[in-house]
Amino acid sequence: MSLRLPPLASLRLFEAAARHASFKLAAEELGLTPSAVSHGIDTLETWLGAPLFDRSGRAVTLTAAGEDLLPYVSEGLSMIATGAHRVSPLLGARRIRVSVAPTFARRWLVPRLGRFAGRHPEIDLHIDTSHRQAVFPLDGVDLAIRMGPAPWPSARSELLFREALQPVAHPDLAARLPQREGRIDWARAPLIHVASVENDWAAWFVGGASATGETLPPPGRGLHVDTVDLALEAAAQGLGVALARLPLCAGALASPASSSPASPSSALSSPTPSSPAPASPVLSPLAGCPPVPVRTGYWALLPSGHEPRREIAAFLRWLKGESAAFRA
Repeated sequence: MSLRLPPLASLRLFEAAARHASFKLAAEELGLTPSAVSHGIDTLETWLGAPLFDRSGRAVTLTAAGEDLLPYVSEGLSMIATGAHRVSPLLGARRIRVSVAPTFARRWLVPRLGRFAGRHPEIDLHIDTSHRQAVFPLDGVDLAIRMGPAPWPSARSELLFREALQPVAHPDLAARLPQREGRIDWARAPLIHVASVENDWAAWFVGGASATGETLPPPGRGLHVDTVDLALEAAAQGLGVALARLPLCAGALASPASSSPASPSSALSSPTPSSPAPASPVLSPLAGCPPVPVRTGYWALLPSGHEPRREIAAFLRWLKGESAAFRA
């Protein structure tokens, strides 16, 4: 018996508009006009006999019917794309599309990619650093790298490494931090907070309390930024104490013994061969403040339920080999 299917072109319009919560952004992605996207979705709504979007506000939002339909459409389109890629030698057989957070790409992945290119010159990598939800099927992505405390329930998850939090500062500021009884007076120290990981300082104080004897200062004090990179840059400029996430940010740090006070704007650290990283202002771990292991880590995520193409499997093996030393 033949399947009764809605207009297939309209399903792609619906999925893109739902993912972006915008007809305009969907149109830009698909090379259409917003009017064409709107008319296509009207056609789908007429066929279904149910509204899929609420258009009453400035942004479009899914109705209950749209929410119900979206996972089926996303999975169906992803399966079609996967099948096409598996059978056609022309559709990206030697291309890998990787979705990764910007900080991870800049500080860990890109400095190591030369080794992958040397081993697999026939594979083209496409790296996407847009902030996309890592829920497979993820349109246009073969593998994602995300930070989190545990495996993702909707994907095959391979741990690359866990993290540790290390307080760091520019040497000039470290020498001038307020003291009390021979230790840093954290209640008066300028702290730098990252909005996306706002509990990091609490985790460090809880984990490091036995070694430092310190207590958590009042919450919310200090400079607040929205990325780990910006927090480290602010610390390098002498604006406060930040938490470096190790081993991701190890290349930005110098040992206390090798760091001498210098102008925050001129001090640069050089990446070591074993831990390559972009040139970055000198930051020193604070003496007497040990790194504290935390539950979060970085995971390689792939669609579950089928074996990846050999190019993706090769990239995953390389990732796990590069990160093996950090899992020990």
